[in-house]
Parts: sequence; C-alpha cells; structure tokens
Amino acid sequence: MDKDYNYTLAEVRLCRAKELLDDAKNLLDKQSYKSANNRAFYAMEKAVRALLVLEDTEPQTHNGVLKQFNYLFIFKGTGFFTQNDYQILAKSEQIRNASDYDDFYLASKEESTQQIENATYIVGKIEKYISGLQ
Repeated sequence: MDKDYNYTLAEVRLCRAKELLDDAKNLLDKQSYKSANNRAFYAMEKAVRALLVLEDTEPQTHNGVLKQFNYLFIFKGTGFFTQNDYQILAKSEQIRNASDYDDFYLASKEESTQQIENATYIVGKIEKYISGLQ
C-alpha cells in the first residue's frame, strides 16, 4: 500500500474510533454497561488499527492487533507507548469478552466509566502520535 493511502485510512479509523467512544459514553448514560464496555474496547482497537496500517500491518484478529501493537510500538518502539498502554488494551479486551459472552457477568457503572476513561486516553494518545508523524 502507498503511504498516502495508509495515512488516509489511519485518519478514517481514528474518526471511527472517536464515534465508537461517543457511543460508549451514550451507552454509559443509559446504564447499558456491558454495551458501553464493548464500544470502549472497539474504540481502542480501531485506534490501534490506525497505527498498525501505518506499518503496513493488518491483523485479522483482536489478539493479533494486540500482539502487533505490543511488538511494533512497545518492544521495538520509541518509548512513546508503554507497557501500561498494552496492559490497558489487554484488560479492556478481557472485559469486552466478559461483557459480550458471559451471561452472568455483571458490569458496573464504575467499570464502564474506567473503560471509557481508558479509551479516551488510548485514542487520544494514538491521535497525538499519528499527528506527530505528518
């Protein structure tokens, strides 16, 4: 893929990440905590996919997205992203899985609020990183 295309795709993905984050906030206001957890995770995942496309990387699974982020931006990275950033993403995926698939999982307002705060942080940090590349 060419560089201009990748930057355009990254911008589109960041825009979608922000929409998903807004959806999460609206769901939190409606006390739909499991759905808010889902949207918060997908906001982060979409933002990470924006990063990965700049490295010509298109993982096919959520796990692949996390592994590639960890490898390319933490292990081989510049120090901008930290192990804590990876831990936030990994924990968010666990909470999203429980929210989506565990019938007896009880999501709380506090948990969903934290998920949204984490998503706001990750999406914002990724947006800052990408804007610094251009």
